Amino acid sequence: MSMSDELIHVVREWVEKAEHDLKNAEHTLTLGDDCPFDTVCFHAQQCAEKYLKALLTYLEINFPRTHDLTELFILIPDVIFPDITIDGLAELSPYAVESRYPGEWEPLTRQEANRAVEVAKKIKTTARNTLKNIRLTKSE
Repeated sequence: MSMSDELIHVVREWVEKAEHDLKNAEHTLTLGDDCPFDTVCFHAQQCAEKYLKALLTYLEINFPRTHDLTELFILIPDVIFPDITIDGLAELSPYAVESRYPGEWEPLTRQEANRAVEVAKKIKTTARNTLKNIRLTKSE
């Protein structure tokens, strides 16, 4: 796939932001009993969202402004994500809003935070495998 320098730049920006979110989620999980699980879940959702948007940009597929991971996921050809189900992504989508604001939500648990990071890492691995023919960071 031949891509313009501008398109590659935008893909790299999405990847960089996704990596920052994953780094925040993983680091926050190390806080032990003082861990704000809602923050972990938010950053995991954001990581997955940004990797999906990086892929959509790479594939030159227009996508809506949304935090709904399932809405983004269905735009990507099935062959790219053979091992990821829409259910796993649906678990993360509410964390884009519910985890950031007060409301009638149940407190999030370590188990939910770990699962959110696990799903984000699966999205990352698959996305990076698809994007492997372009240099995503300065160190690659």
